[in-house]
Order: sequence, then structure tokens, then C-alpha cells
Amino acid sequence: MSLAQTLREALDLGHRRTPVLIEGDPHDPLVGPHRGVTPAAVLVPVVDRPEPTVILTVRADTVRRHPGQVAFPGGRIDPDDDGPVAAALREAEEEIGLPRGRVEVIGVGDRYRTITGYEVAPVVGVVPPGIPLTPQPSEVADIFEAPLDHLLRPEHQIVRTILWEGCERRYFEIEWQGHRIWGATAAMIVNLSRRLELAA
Repeated sequence: MSLAQTLREALDLGHRRTPVLIEGDPHDPLVGPHRGVTPAAVLVPVVDRPEPTVILTVRADTVRRHPGQVAFPGGRIDPDDDGPVAAALREAEEEIGLPRGRVEVIGVGDRYRTITGYEVAPVVGVVPPGIPLTPQPSEVADIFEAPLDHLLRPEHQIVRTILWEGCERRYFEIEWQGHRIWGATAAMIVNLSRRLELAA
């Protein structure tokens, strides 16, 4: 089975039982129905190598939200975007110069609600290797690839705890060659790994 087929089967949410998923940040004050959320989308670009990798970014220190953190390319869904797929492809093109025409879109994964008020749709896509990428310096400090297999292994998905606003908060963290992948990005990777486990 090809990489694209494997990912597509994992994201076919209709015919398999649902794994235990991470739906959002705990103690989220925006969970209540009286509070709104901002729709957003990220691209999970899987590079079709003999050992597949995932393209990740390091956010610039100058950005207002989450400076210096590892993230997928993405952002809020604009009114002109035709849904999360269009938004994710647009953002990836703007942030890292990934041409939208080079992405084979597989599907949209499980949405994740962040404590900052965003409901993020992870759009999984397969891209060929060797595409030259250029970070948009006002948003992205660096671009790197991490092995998909490493990210998906449960033993690498470490649960951490932190005291936040008087409550103990649990989150996932994945390390790769000095990069600390955590928060919403790690949670979406964990959700994808659980989908793939059921599809195996």
C-alpha cells in the first residue's frame, strides 16, 4: 500500500471505530457554548521518501503567538478561503514557499481546540521530496524534516505536566534532534498516530 493510501485509510473516519483522541487543551475557558472559536487550519506535509518525513517549522521570535515554537505551517481560515484545505495550502505557500499544486491532499484529520481560542483542522498532504522551500522571515525562523515513524511512535510521545493558572495541565512532547515539539502540534501528531494504528 502506498503512503498516500495508508494515510487516506487512516483518515477515513466513517468506517472505523474512533480511537481515544485529544480534542483540545484542558481547562480551556473557550469550551463553553457561550464562547466562540476562530476556525484555523494547518498543513501536515508528509514527504514521500523511502522513510517518510514530516515538514515542520520553527516560528519566528517576532510573532505574537507562540514565538519560537515548532509548528505545522498554517493559520486562521480567511473569509476568502474555500474551507480548511484551501486555507492550509495558502498558508503553507505563504510561510514556507510550498507550491499548493505540489501537494496531494489526503484529507482532514481530527480538529483540535487550542486554549488561545482556535479550532484547528489538520490537513494531511503528501509532497514529493526535493521541493526547495523558503521561510517567510516574519513568520518562520527555520524549516526542518522529522521522520514520520519517529513522530508516530507512542514511546516518543511523552506526557508532561505543568501548573497553569492554578491547575495541573498535561500535554504531549516529542523530541527530535534538539527540536521540542509540543502543545497542539504534538497533540495532532498523537491523534494521527492513533488513527493510523487503527487502520493498520
